[in-house]
Amino acid sequence: MTNLVKSVCWVTGASSGIGLAIAETLVEGGHFVVISARGEPALADALERLHKKGPNAAAVSVDVSSSDQVLSAAARIEAQYGPIGILVANAGMNVAARAWGELSSADFDQVTQINLNGVYYTIDAVLPAMRARKDGLIINIASWAGRFVSAKPGPSYSAAKAAVIALTTSLNASEYKYGIRACALSPAEVATPAMMRRQVPPTEAALSKMLKPEDIAAAVRFVASMPSHICINELVISPVWNGAYGAPQL
Repeated sequence: MTNLVKSVCWVTGASSGIGLAIAETLVEGGHFVVISARGEPALADALERLHKKGPNAAAVSVDVSSSDQVLSAAARIEAQYGPIGILVANAGMNVAARAWGELSSADFDQVTQINLNGVYYTIDAVLPAMRARKDGLIINIASWAGRFVSAKPGPSYSAAKAAVIALTTSLNASEYKYGIRACALSPAEVATPAMMRRQVPPTEAALSKMLKPEDIAAAVRFVASMPSHICINELVISPVWNGAYGAPQL
């Protein structure tokens, strides 16, 4: 690391899709970025891709559903690379059988454990050091599904993402006195590889109308570029061709 590095950023769920796009734009913006995910081979591939953008990147394998792993990862990042100035809590997932009557209790637990508990664990891990420095930015990747609840995403995903928005509001209400600010970034459908795991995958035409990972990365870059006295509490983003508005499936 050099004096040109702006902040140490930790991006969870960053081996592909939205998380990797966010990591790329932060590296390009001069930050030192630590990516994490569960799968070590995919994480290694992602790090190799980041190093093509610049040297300011590292990777730490972690399962965000384990509070112990998260605490260990945060400590390792701070010890090796310096204080974490920006956390992007992006790790998340959904299951194919997600509707009422299809969703199993085990799958409900898995979705909420990663999408909600994992966000809490990562925030809790970085909060003490941010409080001590009286500065820090936390960007939680929530979802349109958490802000405008419908049947399609399923109860576990919608409930977890709605809770992430509430978690973010609670964080701002509590931690402003320490100079800490948080944003709930809520995108509608994003064309990522995860779309192919749906029971009925979207067509190429439908994917072309969705948001792209780079769009979410641009939003993160915008939030991160704000002066420290500004808090973007929530940012809701959708494609113009938005299925939630009744736009027909292609």
